[in-house]
Amino acid sequence: MLIREATSEDWPAIWPFFHTIVSAGETLTYPLDLRKEDAEGWWFVPAPSRVVVAVDEAGTVLGTAKMNRNHMGNGSHIASATYLVDPAHSGRGVGRALCQYSVDWARAEGYRAMQFNAVVETNTRAVKLYQSIGFEVIGTLPEGFNHPTEGYVGIHIMHKAL
Repeated sequence: MLIREATSEDWPAIWPFFHTIVSAGETLTYPLDLRKEDAEGWWFVPAPSRVVVAVDEAGTVLGTAKMNRNHMGNGSHIASATYLVDPAHSGRGVGRALCQYSVDWARAEGYRAMQFNAVVETNTRAVKLYQSIGFEVIGTLPEGFNHPTEGYVGIHIMHKAL
């Protein structure tokens, strides 16, 4: 697996799984009806943020990560990231590779920590993955997420010092 800078030419490969994941409404706080034209602008954020894709030997996009400042101004020393893995390629270490890549990126860019603002507590695979990389749950917003089948569930704030 190779992780490289994403380009607009990658969007047609990202959009199908982006749309599947977002419209399912189980893991992200994005609008469920986000249209393709708008979604690209939500995902491809300008520098100093960064968007990457994980691809296999054939160049197939397996997943993507968006890395950015979590806050502006006097809080701009904290990074954040969002990850999307094509469900057709889950269980192959793509999420772990993207998460570790983003931690390494944040450290190299001089960020002091990473913070995830809204990790849905029912997304236990993601919570366990982040914890295995050193993130800690530092708080949970009770009923902060309206899950389509579980109802109102908490969203974790997760943190890792760099």
